[in-house]
Amino acid sequence: MAKAGAKYVGSCVLNGKNQQSEATILRVALGGLKGPLMKVAQLIATIPDFLPPEYAAELATLQSSAPPMGWPFVRRRMVGELGTDWQSKLKTFEQTATCAASLGQVHKATAHDGRALACKLQYPEMASTVEADLQQLKVIFSLFERFGGAVSTEAAYEEVAIRLREELDYTREAKNMALYRDMLESVREVHVPELLAELSTPRLLTMTWLDGIKIDETITHKSQAERNALAITMFRLWYVPFYRYGVIHGDPHLGNYTFRPDNSINLLDFGCIRVFPPALVQGVIMLFAALRDNNLDQAAQAYRLWGFDAMSHELLEVLNLWARFIYAPVLTDGAQPLSQTNSTQRGRKIAAEVYQKLKAMKSVNIPPEFVLMDRASIGLGSVFLRLGAEVNWFRLFQEMTADFDINALAKRQNAALKKHGLPL
Repeated sequence: MAKAGAKYVGSCVLNGKNQQSEATILRVALGGLKGPLMKVAQLIATIPDFLPPEYAAELATLQSSAPPMGWPFVRRRMVGELGTDWQSKLKTFEQTATCAASLGQVHKATAHDGRALACKLQYPEMASTVEADLQQLKVIFSLFERFGGAVSTEAAYEEVAIRLREELDYTREAKNMALYRDMLESVREVHVPELLAELSTPRLLTMTWLDGIKIDETITHKSQAERNALAITMFRLWYVPFYRYGVIHGDPHLGNYTFRPDNSINLLDFGCIRVFPPALVQGVIMLFAALRDNNLDQAAQAYRLWGFDAMSHELLEVLNLWARFIYAPVLTDGAQPLSQTNSTQRGRKIAAEVYQKLKAMKSVNIPPEFVLMDRASIGLGSVFLRLGAEVNWFRLFQEMTADFDINALAKRQNAALKKHGLPL
């Protein structure tokens, strides 16, 4: 990474044009590191126009094509998870990984009954790798807080640490997968794999294989109407679970889903799932109404439901500045591209302004729930920008929230979590 950085600085100083080699070095370095740093690269790569094209293209490959473990590693890992006779439990198992990402890689296999399978195998020693990366992240956060001073990072760090440790537990991810199969049963355009529990462990997840293609391989062949339909399905995929169960998928990077020829979507990864208290979902809907009606008192109440305790008039103005940007697509009744209200350039400008205002206020405590909500919104918005979708986001939002009832949500949430053995 240091080598890539030095070459990039050198090319800038010398006004060089060859950024491809530096970008490749950075991609290889991050792919080799695995863990949280690689996940940051994945997220950055999804944001259109955030990086020079050469860097964006290279980092985008980390979403599903990171450097994989070799066969000797894989064989030893499979023995460790399923025993020395593991190969007899499968009809076939491909030695070369189909895709590799930050915490594990996927091998295609076949069950004895003929079903195509995906075996998601965690890299060796990932628990210690994640802990080491989290220690580095803690240092980075503390330096940011000391010299930036805009936001208290303690709650954000704890939230990131909890979610990353959860992602290492494939038993929990299996439960998340079953939860999503239930929550999205009514959304027929979304497909969720089926677990094979007898071939799964806390570090090996075996599920049915879902055929599909990556977003970058399909966009150029899709009409505007088809891209709009994909965006609508993505919106429902993420927000039906949130508004009906208080559950959100916090990792919408491009390696976690694929598209089918009929424009339906495969959701493939369930490691980063967050369950929110029903009051927060109510706060999200209440904030929409407050921004629409310019009702500051209602906005302050909504932020308290989000977890912001000390709500001053100054903080309220800053939060509304960011919220108006995030909510902009759903505040106008009419089909529109996201670039009209939420372009990357505008996002940078708003973020810089928010940062400066928060810095002037000294340290502000951001509730942990805000971290994943913000990440999901930005990641999903990046997908909509890449699709170039022109959708009536207002109508979609109204469709999902019109019959919202906090008590009904709480009952659905408790029943679903209890059914799948997930913590309430």
